[in-house]
Amino acid sequence: MDQKTSSITLFQALLPVLILVLLLSFNVTVYGDDALGGSNQFILLIGAAVAAVVGFRNKVGYNQMIEAIGSNLKSTTGAILILLFVGALAGTWLLSGIIPAMIYYGLQILHPSIFLPACIFICAIISIATGSSWTTSATVGIALIGIGRALDIPVGMVAGAVISGAYFGDKLSPLSDTTNLAPAMAGSDLFTHIRYMTHTTVPSIIITLIVFLILGFFQNTSGAADTAILLTSIKESFTINLGLFLVPLLVIFLIIRKTPPLAALLAGTLLGGLFALIYQPNLVAEIAGATTLSVISAYQGVMNAIIGEISVTTSNELLNDLFSSGGMKGMLGTIWLIICAMVFGGIMDAIGGLQKLSNALLSIAQSTFQLFASTVASCVVINLTASDQYLSIVLPGKMFNKAFADKNLAPENLSRTLEDTGTVTSVLIPWNTCGAYQSGVLGVGVGEYFIYAIFNWLSPIMTLTYAYFGIKIKKIVS
Repeated sequence: MDQKTSSITLFQALLPVLILVLLLSFNVTVYGDDALGGSNQFILLIGAAVAAVVGFRNKVGYNQMIEAIGSNLKSTTGAILILLFVGALAGTWLLSGIIPAMIYYGLQILHPSIFLPACIFICAIISIATGSSWTTSATVGIALIGIGRALDIPVGMVAGAVISGAYFGDKLSPLSDTTNLAPAMAGSDLFTHIRYMTHTTVPSIIITLIVFLILGFFQNTSGAADTAILLTSIKESFTINLGLFLVPLLVIFLIIRKTPPLAALLAGTLLGGLFALIYQPNLVAEIAGATTLSVISAYQGVMNAIIGEISVTTSNELLNDLFSSGGMKGMLGTIWLIICAMVFGGIMDAIGGLQKLSNALLSIAQSTFQLFASTVASCVVINLTASDQYLSIVLPGKMFNKAFADKNLAPENLSRTLEDTGTVTSVLIPWNTCGAYQSGVLGVGVGEYFIYAIFNWLSPIMTLTYAYFGIKIKKIVS
């Protein structure tokens, strides 16, 4: 392969990437939030086709490209299985009341004197529980904006706290699609990625909390943070008690004990189903379409939560979007994206494009810090041009994978940098899908919340600081 691809030029290696970014930018402009529904995936295949044409011109064979794609897909087998189990776990944790319990107890910490840091804490809990910053903002985030207005706190400040907490939880949640996508692109695994990410994420959120505590001292609040309606609606639909926390605590214990991710997620899914039968029997029967709980309806209700879409209707319309899950089926869009990204990456690898780009990057970024800085810059540029956080993870992930390996850097360095930059900066760009979504849902312009979304702009600074001083930079162990 080396002999066949030795003639590829830097321009030829860059051409598929440049065309891909241009097409993705146009596609996201046309489809907006729906771009992940399939059109982005097809554009990745178009980019792969452009790379294949470059390969054919350099006498790279079709079978050679197919073999490289197969090798790429094989490397993501674990990530794809984890995504499916994550969807299953999300379904049973909703049905059992685990996720509603997290939200219920989280809402009770609101108090005007600590309203802003409480917003961060609540949104972090809910985002960790649901794995979605978007859902968090569109539900509890809207409620917190309303409460903030009632307390006469600037909406930009409240929105910044909501977004900071939501994205912190999103980054650390094993249920998050971006948290699964980053290690899949970098060649790491889910729980190693999460553990390694805490080194930069925890200091960032601590600084954010301190700033918001200080800001809170200068706010003259009036009235009370009334969450009684939300709490009542949750209690009407679910049996809520502290015993439900045994399941997430067990999963956390398994993660700390370095249990294989699939085993930990399977245990959490099965226990979630069991707790659903114990605590929410009527709800299980309802999801199964039955009037009473029997062996058959119990099986159907839990299985429906695992494999497909379920939703629990409450008396509060604001909560209805929050209490829905796509199950394993809901993860297929992300899996589809991974497969198409692996096709593009496989052909780029086969034609020698990734090696050429890696060599070029290494010639520019000769130090470890310069490599991290190049990765951060690439993620931001993709967010600015392609306007999608998923692509800001996928493209730099494939481009820099080899460069990090050549520097003897463990893949979790790359996956952490992708999340510290690609995931969180997307919401700071008005024309990015995330920025447009969050500002639209919260009713607050990006310009109003930008400076207060402290966690989001601090995260890439934190990862660069760690790289500059060589803090927690893991090397590959031979």
